[in-house]
Parts: sequence; C-alpha cells; structure tokens
Amino acid sequence: MENNTTGSPQVDAQTGKVIYTAKAHTVGGRDGGSSRTSDGRLDVKLSLPDGPGNGTNPEQLFAVGWSSCYFSALKLEAAKRKVRFPADAYVDAEVDLHLSDENGYSLSARLNVSLPGVDREIAQEITDAGHQICPYSKATHGNVKVETNLI
Repeated sequence: MENNTTGSPQVDAQTGKVIYTAKAHTVGGRDGGSSRTSDGRLDVKLSLPDGPGNGTNPEQLFAVGWSSCYFSALKLEAAKRKVRFPADAYVDAEVDLHLSDENGYSLSARLNVSLPGVDREIAQEITDAGHQICPYSKATHGNVKVETNLI
C-alpha cells in the first residue's frame, strides 16, 4: 500500500479500510532508550529484560497490547453467542524472547484466559474464536508459536 498524504482513508483489498493508525517515535532502542506515541498517551523508558534501569521492554509492551486486543476479541465472541461476559474475566499474556544459533531472536507466547462462570465448552469456543479474530493473533499466525489456554 502506498503512503497516503491526502488524508483520505487507505483501503487495501486484503486488509480493508484503515480505521486507526498508531504512531510511535523511538530513540536508543531497548537498552536505555525511550518511546513516545504521537498523541503523548504513552511515553516509556526502555531497558533490557532483567537488566539495569526502570524501563519496560518490547516483550512487555507486546504482551500488554496483545492481551488487551485479545480480551476485546473475547468480548465480541461472547456477544455473538449471547453469553454474558464475566466482569472478572482476564487474560494473562506471557511472551518469551528466544535466542538460537540457527535463527537468532524469536518469540513465543501463551494467552491464558479466565472466563469465570461460563460453561467450559462455551468458554473454550470463545477462547478459540477470539484467537481467530484478534488482529495481534492474525499478525503472528505462522510466525510465533502461540498457546491459548483456558484456565
């Protein structure tokens, strides 16, 4: 898709109309850098996992983004099934950073879902369907080993 400078919505046959674009500016990278979104709502210092400094790291940011997106997908799937979505539902995301001699760096993840009070079979359907419609899950499909677990 070409860069659109006219301000009109971009459309791609495969991905559809752009409804939102997040913009972030990063300097210094994960080792002591910082990132800030164009609207100023997110302004974070970065640090290495388990390293010095009080910043966050890309894996934590990815886990937060993915789990919040997936949570919303679960709510949509519950609504489609006319299932009351539990007020105490949650998603715990775990994102692993791997290093191998053959492939360099890669990620794997676990999305652990709790839907208290929902019949286990229905909760599993919602969990699986949510993974199919979540944009983060779609983006990682075939690239990141992912487990979805109903807990």
